[in-house]
This record gives sequence, structure tokens and C-alpha cells, in this order.
Amino acid sequence: MSARLTLEIASNSVASALAAQAGGADRIELFDNLAEGGTTPSFASIAIARERLAIPLFVLVRPRPGDFHYDALETELMLRDIAQCRALGCEGVVIGALDAQGDIDLPLCRELLRAAGPLQVTFHRAFDAARDLPAALEQVIGLGCQRVLTSGGQASADAGADVLAALVAQAAGRISVMAGAGLGPGNIAAVARKTGCLELHASAKGQRRSSMQFQNPALRGLDPDWSQTDTATVNALRKALDG
Repeated sequence: MSARLTLEIASNSVASALAAQAGGADRIELFDNLAEGGTTPSFASIAIARERLAIPLFVLVRPRPGDFHYDALETELMLRDIAQCRALGCEGVVIGALDAQGDIDLPLCRELLRAAGPLQVTFHRAFDAARDLPAALEQVIGLGCQRVLTSGGQASADAGADVLAALVAQAAGRISVMAGAGLGPGNIAAVARKTGCLELHASAKGQRRSSMQFQNPALRGLDPDWSQTDTATVNALRKALDG
């Protein structure tokens, strides 16, 4: 591949974001609650990540796990989180909302984009939950988002590669279609070639083992280990794309 492809790493903590940068990521999507699909990270996490990263920082604005149909209170939370991202100097936010029928919630999304102002906006995988992806793509383009993160409506970008290729063709340069979900060093380059996506999104997560010498065996629901972005995996993703 002649042009350098953009590698965005989904990072579930400041430590993950720094590990991703060290591995060669071009951009960070920062969030919390990886196991539940991601929610908005804390104020401190955003602030410290922006202070310590030398690459663009996009922040996921999602008030809870579950569906993407939001009420007035959740809307207020998202608007305030976007304001904080602007105040902290982030480069972008990652948003998305659907109405009950599975179409893009245009009034709410317009409100979120107005709040984002000069920030870049990625429409997140609420897109994949829409009932009609080609129609949803036109709606997202009409909103003025810079990119849409999608697996082509499938469990992984690999499985949705044909749909992704069709979305790239439909977009015709009006928006960046960023492939994400299930990408690793072994398949990321092939997905990029097959789909024509110029931006790729991966978590590159690894398991971190607790250093606690004492662990209470009765706390079965409180796992002492955790997931964190692995620098070596990010580096392998970078090399696969550059190769």
C-alpha cells in the first residue's frame, strides 16, 4: 500500500493511550468500560491523556452501555461531556444516536455536533445498529461528521468487509469510512485492501496481571486482572499496515 493508512487505537485508560502512542498509533479514541462497548471516560482521564499525548485525542461520548436511543437527561450528560472535551483541548469527539425505529436521530445528533463546534466528529458504531446502513450513511454525511466507525453491520470488520467496501464506494470521499471490530495484526492489512478503508480502528488489548500478593478468593466477581492496550500489538498492527 503506497499511502500511509491511519491507525486509531481504542484505549480504555490513560495507560492504554500512552501504550498505543508508543506502539505507533496515529490517533487515540479514549473511553471507559471496554467490556460494555465503551462509555465516556472521567474528566481526569481526558485531561491527563491530553496533557501527555503528542497525537490526536478523540473521546467517546456515550453516557451508558446498551442501546443508542437517549432521553433528555442522557442528552444533557453528552452535551456537558462534549463541552469538557472542547475545554480540555481534545481534537475530536465520538458520538452517535438512533431513534426508536433504528434511524439516525438527526435532531439529537445535530445538537451534539453544534456542541462539538470546531472539533472533528466520528459517528460511532451506533451506525451498525441502524436498520438501513446505506440510508444511515447519507444521514451521517448530511450531519457533517468527518468519519463513521463501522464493521459493516457485522460482528467484525472482517465479516463485514463486502459491506464496508460498498459503503466506501457510496461515500465517494464525502466521509471517511473507518473499519473497526475484530482487527488484529493477522487481518488488518487484508481488511484495508478489501474494503478500501484508509482508516482502521483496533483495540490491541492485552491482559495485565495483578501484582497483589494477597487476593480474597471469596470475591469471585471482582477480577484483580484487567485489559490494557499492548504496545507490541499496536506496533505489529502498524507494521502490518505499513507492509
